[in-house]
Amino acid sequence: MHITFCAAEAVPFAQTGGLGDVCGSLPLALEKKGVGTTIFMPRYKSIDRQKFGITPIDEHTSKGVLGKNIDVYFIEHEFFGGREGIYGDGHGDYHDNLERFQFLCDQTLKTIEKQRLKTDIIHCHDWHTALVPVYGKEHYRQSSLATVKHMLTIHNLAHQGVFRKDKFPKLHLRKELFSTHGLEFFDQINFLKGGIIFSDEVTTVSKQYAREILTQEFGCGLEDVIRSRPGEVDGILNGINDDLWDPATDPLIARTYTARSVAAGKAANKKKLQELLHLPQRDDVPVFSFVSRLVHQKGVDIILEALEEILTMNVQVVVLGAGETRYQKQVHAFAEKYPQRLWAKFHFDDALAHQVYAGSDWFLMPSRFEPCGLSQMISFRYGTIPLAFKTGGLVDTVVPFDPTSREGNGVLFEHFTKTHFLHAFQKAVDLFYDRHLFDRLRQNAMAADFSWEHAAEEYIKVYQCLLSA
Repeated sequence: MHITFCAAEAVPFAQTGGLGDVCGSLPLALEKKGVGTTIFMPRYKSIDRQKFGITPIDEHTSKGVLGKNIDVYFIEHEFFGGREGIYGDGHGDYHDNLERFQFLCDQTLKTIEKQRLKTDIIHCHDWHTALVPVYGKEHYRQSSLATVKHMLTIHNLAHQGVFRKDKFPKLHLRKELFSTHGLEFFDQINFLKGGIIFSDEVTTVSKQYAREILTQEFGCGLEDVIRSRPGEVDGILNGINDDLWDPATDPLIARTYTARSVAAGKAANKKKLQELLHLPQRDDVPVFSFVSRLVHQKGVDIILEALEEILTMNVQVVVLGAGETRYQKQVHAFAEKYPQRLWAKFHFDDALAHQVYAGSDWFLMPSRFEPCGLSQMISFRYGTIPLAFKTGGLVDTVVPFDPTSREGNGVLFEHFTKTHFLHAFQKAVDLFYDRHLFDRLRQNAMAADFSWEHAAEEYIKVYQCLLSA
């Protein structure tokens, strides 16, 4: 079995979020299990040919390697290599993203055919590559690719690749496909809709999100399209790189630790974090951290709504991440008003993020919707307890702690209101001060296993079913 990945980003070459983590990490996990994989992605300006040993093949293709034997084919064009950024710049998305990602899809299939690459399934990720199954079914019925299966993973249904209808001729598809049964979506082009219709298999990144996207609330207008597909949408949780995120070996934290030494390790890292951030060095107050983009989806507004009341409590709050200017201004104002209780930095700092995970007691994740979420998985590894909204992948990973049974690994709030968020926050503070319960909660969190090994096994099952269908 050989799987070809097609994605807009993949670590370590290019990444803006969880999509890049998945498309760089899952192939490595599959490789360890004996599954052959290949990756196709654009070569952006930021991807250094020399650093990654990338060599040219032809005008539009170059090649590198990931892991031991994973060939990575880079699609070359001024669309990608001639400008900064992946999807856009400081002024927003690039105006020609339709042309850019149409070219990626088109050239991926042309290269597979031209190079006679072995593949059983082309595994596409999000809207940027959703034309691959459309082209596969429309343009390659009589070619060597006719028997290749197409699978599409939806990482975030809110991003669909929607463009003006007057650009449809640039897709080189039959005009009949601009219809309600094709890529037409409220009189516009919708890449993701096309991928959902033409793919042999559709998956998403958690079981809960697979259920949610069938509803009007979370379906983003495509719920009927998804429901009309034969068979269910499989939800497979993403994993994390547990070599990179490991408090026992992490070189970026003040003191390494394991579940057996978590109390001393967390105390040392908390002290170092407070020292770095010029917060009072106190072990007797809980540190709550928020490491994420400051955007509406991540629930920043509910934190801000409750922040005045939170900062009157005996707590410290750490905010790390870039985002919308309006949110940054509000957080900054609170940091100036409460400099002993709130610290914020408005651009992502990877090294500091490691120390924040290791030095915090609680991790805030009040996302309005969260298809999977990786941050809560990372926080578990470091014995930092997530406080999260009950949605998407957070439902599948965060188990509410029960003080009676002493089971569970976090705190969830069920209704997205200031009142329910503050109630959960107070519960977290109370748990912190019950040292026996909080120690058990930390042990439960560190016992959670969200490595890529489990996710790879689930994907292999889906691949096998798809091939035997």
